[in-house]
Amino acid sequence: MTDLGSLLDQAAAARPDRPAVRLDDLVLSYAQLRAAAGRMSALLASAGVEPGDRVGVMVPNVPAFPVAFYGALAAGAVVVPMNPLLKSREVAYYLGDSGARVVLAWHASAGEAAKGAADAGAQAVSIAAPDASDVLGEAAAAGAASPAAAPAAAGRRDADDAVILYTSGTTGRPKGAELTHAGLVRNAELTARTLLKNGDGDVIMGCLPLFHVFGLTCALNAGVAAGSTLTLLPRFDPAKALDIIGRDQVTIFAGVPTMYAAMLHLPGADPAKAATLRVCISGGAALPVEVLRGFEEKFGCMILEGYGLSETSPVASFNHPGTVRKPGSIGTPVEGVEMRIVDNDWQTVPDGEIGEIAIRGHNVMKGYWNRPEATAEVMSAGGWFRTGDMARVDEDGYYYIVDRKKDLIIRGGYNVYPREVEEVLHEHPAVAEVAVIGLPHPELGEEVGAAVALKPGASATPEELREHVRDRVAAYKYPRRVWLVDELPKGPTGKILRREVRAPD
Repeated sequence: MTDLGSLLDQAAAARPDRPAVRLDDLVLSYAQLRAAAGRMSALLASAGVEPGDRVGVMVPNVPAFPVAFYGALAAGAVVVPMNPLLKSREVAYYLGDSGARVVLAWHASAGEAAKGAADAGAQAVSIAAPDASDVLGEAAAAGAASPAAAPAAAGRRDADDAVILYTSGTTGRPKGAELTHAGLVRNAELTARTLLKNGDGDVIMGCLPLFHVFGLTCALNAGVAAGSTLTLLPRFDPAKALDIIGRDQVTIFAGVPTMYAAMLHLPGADPAKAATLRVCISGGAALPVEVLRGFEEKFGCMILEGYGLSETSPVASFNHPGTVRKPGSIGTPVEGVEMRIVDNDWQTVPDGEIGEIAIRGHNVMKGYWNRPEATAEVMSAGGWFRTGDMARVDEDGYYYIVDRKKDLIIRGGYNVYPREVEEVLHEHPAVAEVAVIGLPHPELGEEVGAAVALKPGASATPEELREHVRDRVAAYKYPRRVWLVDELPKGPTGKILRREVRAPD
């Protein structure tokens, strides 16, 4: 049997004194992290949590997150990671939909968590741990029966749920993707084996939210699987991130495209601070090629782009180290995972043609929690998962994301993929970020619009940007409306949210 919590047990046994997690001056060794998780497990058991029960974890990127996460797993619970910025109504939905008995909430979120828990008939436990002694004593102070480290959850099987991860979703209310112990362990170990070549010598930058699947698997669980150190940044700031990379001698940086763009465009950024970086990985959204090239040129570290979703644990494909890297590509499927490009009838389309990515493998979710109809919409009888991402595959088997199916703009009967237009806008020297969206049009159905944020100190007019694109793409593709914004709306990982972009009146 495979248990996600056993990753911590194995790391603590093999490297008890190795730093496991760090937040500035607060450092927990693997032995300390396991002991704190054991106390948390005992606390949850005393609160009536039994194997299979759901437990919400509403904690930012602080050491209390891995304590709560692995503590809940050790109690045999299914973890429901939650954004600590959720309001009480949203908390009530997550807890009510998942049937969670308890939510472990960071002290700054305790008020909203308590209100939401009350509405959902669940219990809220507030966590506050300003220093190492408090992290280790937190659960005991809250009434845990025993300070001893609990063993990994007994009786949890490979196919049992370990995590229910709620997708942001572009329509309707969030759905909970059921991710299994075996799927998450294999995805974490694959990531560790692929990237963490130095094992316990690696230091991973933890600026991706741990309540999101990218940070959870590729930073926390992969780091624990390899016995590496995870250095945390609760809220991403490019200057602070570079300071931490230099201070802690970070070797692995995992981020989304907006993080790379922010560091690239940071005025006065010192590339020497990034000298210890061995490899950077990007996911969560398509990485503009100009950002990739600019970052690598400035900081001297290669970015390897991968691809995945909440429903795929998340890693499905990657530009693997030691193989040909193709900028703009999400690479090839990882070990044990199949990918293909399909049409609306699940038929595979010819190489080079655009279709929807379908994935099958150990990493794919069991389904959406209590949503059999929603599951049936995206899963085939043969175990294939339809992603909603439009892409093509080349003759070498490398995949290229074109865009989200729902983001496709149909202008006068012609298909316009926002990412293609965004790539062209990124080639303009003044552009920092861009979102291309469809705008209602009485005759064409949709018109192409672009919201653009400029680099600090740069200047460009909407007319200049529109002409820049018009000279480089077919006439039906260039944005007739371009407007400048101070910043673009982003989700919790820093991913640009096209669906929240609005054109000015």
